[in-house]
Amino acid sequence: MTIQKNCLGVSRRDCLKLGLTALGGTGFVEMLRLQAQGSGTSAAPARSCILIWMDGGPTHYETFDPKPDAPAEIRGDFQPIQTRTTGVYYSQHMQRLAGISDKTAIVRSIRHDQGNHGAGNHYMMTGAPPRIPVGCGAFVSFHPSLGSVTAHERGAPHGLPAYFSMPSMSRSGGPNFLGARYAPFIVDDNPNSADFRVRDVALPRGLSEGRFDSRREIRSEVDRMQRIADQEAGDPVNALDEHYQQGYNLIRSREAQAAFDIHREPNRVREQYGRNPFGQRALLARRLVEAGVPFITLYDGGWDHHTNVFNSLTQRLPSWDATVATLIEDLDQRGMLASTMVIALGEFGRTPQVNRDAGRDHWSNSMSVLFAGAGTPGNQAIGATDVRGYSPVGRTNSPENFASTVYLKLGIDPGKILYTPQGRPTHLVSETEPIRELMG
Repeated sequence: MTIQKNCLGVSRRDCLKLGLTALGGTGFVEMLRLQAQGSGTSAAPARSCILIWMDGGPTHYETFDPKPDAPAEIRGDFQPIQTRTTGVYYSQHMQRLAGISDKTAIVRSIRHDQGNHGAGNHYMMTGAPPRIPVGCGAFVSFHPSLGSVTAHERGAPHGLPAYFSMPSMSRSGGPNFLGARYAPFIVDDNPNSADFRVRDVALPRGLSEGRFDSRREIRSEVDRMQRIADQEAGDPVNALDEHYQQGYNLIRSREAQAAFDIHREPNRVREQYGRNPFGQRALLARRLVEAGVPFITLYDGGWDHHTNVFNSLTQRLPSWDATVATLIEDLDQRGMLASTMVIALGEFGRTPQVNRDAGRDHWSNSMSVLFAGAGTPGNQAIGATDVRGYSPVGRTNSPENFASTVYLKLGIDPGKILYTPQGRPTHLVSETEPIRELMG
């Protein structure tokens, strides 16, 4: 077989692997080179990503895209405030984040056409549109999530899993065909409680180490008796065994014990993050980043404000804003923000018209996404929506562009082809162009 090579001596097969032959787009290596030139670094990929998933679809009007010149039934009750970035305004309860806008970028140009929770969640969590209609309450997984792909491509640090989700997994936050090995490790315990201890990372109370080892040996013997030796690779029982093994390993892992010992943190730091479950999970995420975990999702539910949006957010936003700003500042002060990407988003935005119940409904035509760290240039709002916030004006970006940005910043080729257990090829992302302003 003749191997075709270009004038630089690179084979077509190698070009396809690197994404260099994408007509009208920018390949993986070229994008990393451009990122390096823009940031003045050697394009070292981000070590970690903390994704704050605002489940339900946060309103862009009351967070990062206020519309003070719109009619009252659209602009709502909150006032805009000036950020540190000239000409960029946030809504009134985003005061701490407004004060560090030089460290963040707000993307206002992302839109899609999936207005149900299940479909919108899948699209933003995977960068792939659902292949069949998906209802609002559906839990779907047609494609691996950003976290599972990162775990697959980047691997796990010593003694810890590669992908965490706290306190639960989003509807489409799983591994799909990559298999249970790349599912998130769920930390559903409340780190704000005085007796916080992570299930599967400590021996059960009342069980000595000797009894624990004995029970493990007994279980192994029973498993060998009950199952045939030659299992198919896709057998769910094998996946279950991997989770049991992971649990055993975590109990033995000094790294895991140290990462989850949030009680080592000074009270001053814990107070800054907020003595509430979300605040302490954000602090725990920072500790996991310090331990080398490449992907952590903070699942933050309750953003589906069909009713009473203004009263609800008056109560919620100040503490949420303080926690996210503290996380970014803490990473920066520790010299970790340059290698850690922080993202906050949900599945879509909310409707321009305030409804009769003083709420806003689903609206996938516009949304706001917060980016910080990992070489992301701050002091910018990327794209804009029209004066009433209906949709982006000018260039728009898709969930594919969003996912490609995340992957490229993590050093993962978004054009990579993955194979299902049946041997079927599928692109990681079908449209590999990133949001260039975020690349540095």
